[in-house]
Amino acid sequence: MIKAWENTFQMPVKGRTSKYPSGRTAGITMVIDKGLGINATKDLMATSADYIDGLKLTFGTSAFYDEKLLREKIEVVREAQVDIFPGGTFMEVAVAQGVYDQYLQRTKELGFNAIEISDGTIEIPDQARKGIIQKAIDKGLKVISEVGKKDPKDEIPIAKMCELIKSDIEAGAFKVIVEAREAGKGVGIYDASGAVEESQVDSIVSGVDDVNNLLWEAPLKNQQLYLILRFGLNVNLGNIAPEDVLALEALRCGLRADTLKRALEETG
Repeated sequence: MIKAWENTFQMPVKGRTSKYPSGRTAGITMVIDKGLGINATKDLMATSADYIDGLKLTFGTSAFYDEKLLREKIEVVREAQVDIFPGGTFMEVAVAQGVYDQYLQRTKELGFNAIEISDGTIEIPDQARKGIIQKAIDKGLKVISEVGKKDPKDEIPIAKMCELIKSDIEAGAFKVIVEAREAGKGVGIYDASGAVEESQVDSIVSGVDDVNNLLWEAPLKNQQLYLILRFGLNVNLGNIAPEDVLALEALRCGLRADTLKRALEETG
């Protein structure tokens, strides 16, 4: 599809990956959906699907949809070539209740094509985690796993986090999310105000084989900017609000002052 300003100018920052024709493995944008209605979902796909790789129906919010509506929503998203999956907390409920196999089956029946696997609230032994990932893959689901705890008091050591990242990728996970919750404050690589704790980022990066295996939750603009400037426009970012998708894409491509200034300095 021809964009409105195509052939008029060049992007200030070049090299943005495209999700077409068969999806991308770098530059992922994962959107957090707290309950968009069907019309809002259609609007989001119409304006922004080219720049969205995954839509997460966060927490256990998909449990409250009427089945017909949920199926319709999933169909709209998948027709736009966007992965759609329920939140990891919902999966943790299923594991805690001993109904994970049924949860996987229902995930497929409803039309989801991906799944988030996490232990942000519950404890899952390492070997069981591998089995959980493998079962999802065997069902034909794309696995996005997550490391880190939602409560800062339960924070795991960076070395353990890196160990889990490596294990999840080896088990077949597509990407591994670095936990930051939907607020992006006081958890993971962010302090209580949402500022990036660079030493935390350094420690994680030094402990993984490939930073492109990571998907950084970054709901706030300052977080997105830091990660783009540090890792490049094709860094993988998640927990992006639906209304921020195009703003993030502009930030990636140098169409906002913060990254335009850097681009002009580097070319000028």
